[in-house]
Amino acid sequence: MTTSSEIQGLLVVTGASTGMGAATAREMARRGFHVLAGVRRDSDGVALRAAGIEPVILDITDAGHIAALAARVDRDPQRRPLRALVNNAGIPGAGPVEVTPLDDWRRLFEVNLFGHVAITQALLPALVRGGGRIVNITSLNGRIAMAGYGPYAASKFAMEAVSDALRNEVGPYGVRVVVVEPGGVKTEMAGHGTAAIRELGARMTPEQTDRYGALVQALPAHVAAFTEAGATAEVAARTIARAVTARRPRTRYTIGATASFLTRAARVLPDRMLDRLTTAELRKHYPDEPRGRATAAA
Repeated sequence: MTTSSEIQGLLVVTGASTGMGAATAREMARRGFHVLAGVRRDSDGVALRAAGIEPVILDITDAGHIAALAARVDRDPQRRPLRALVNNAGIPGAGPVEVTPLDDWRRLFEVNLFGHVAITQALLPALVRGGGRIVNITSLNGRIAMAGYGPYAASKFAMEAVSDALRNEVGPYGVRVVVVEPGGVKTEMAGHGTAAIRELGARMTPEQTDRYGALVQALPAHVAAFTEAGATAEVAARTIARAVTARRPRTRYTIGATASFLTRAARVLPDRMLDRLTTAELRKHYPDEPRGRATAAA
């Protein structure tokens, strides 16, 4: 393992107010980086501030915030190089494709894709100068799209594609691009997502409820079970740290046994078999009465 004395430089973590982002900021500070930890509110920064961690107000959809961060990196008082950007910020967004409002789709892509592209564009010159690394936090849902997770999965599939293209574009200039694909992780994000699912279900028409009512009722329970069985934020942070510090990093890392199994299964199983596997997992959480109707409809 690389020791802290061997590492000197800046590291940016977006979405560091809580969860994986906050745990990653602390882990990387312990490893000797000066971490610029993107937070949404001053109060989040107060809770996070520690040796080696400098909270910065950062909404990755705000051009002014991004410009201020880039200026902070370029004008570092100690002239430390930028060694890594960890694109971790994100929002949840589940729901059937038919009933999820387009504004919700746009918001998901604005945060989960375009915001990351914007901050990457702004910091790439510094990363090239510093021989830095980009670590993009995507998801198991960036490789497998289950029923009810289409909007979120679409934004994560897109980030996987951007990562692949970027890896080939900037690799020749010394910048490595690594993807980290978490499965379930015990964070607050899951709770925010399940509340939105319930609100979506309440807005569906009777016809939509007939088609998707059982699925929408199952999603919060599925998210809760998936999260409860997942890794802690601290375990996830250690995987992210490996992606940042490994001398020869893999192009992709997974977090958790479920993510590891399903991403491998997706490479070898026929689509319809994978559909049956993921549908069976969801059906465990269907309410009793609609389950028969949903099974017959399938």
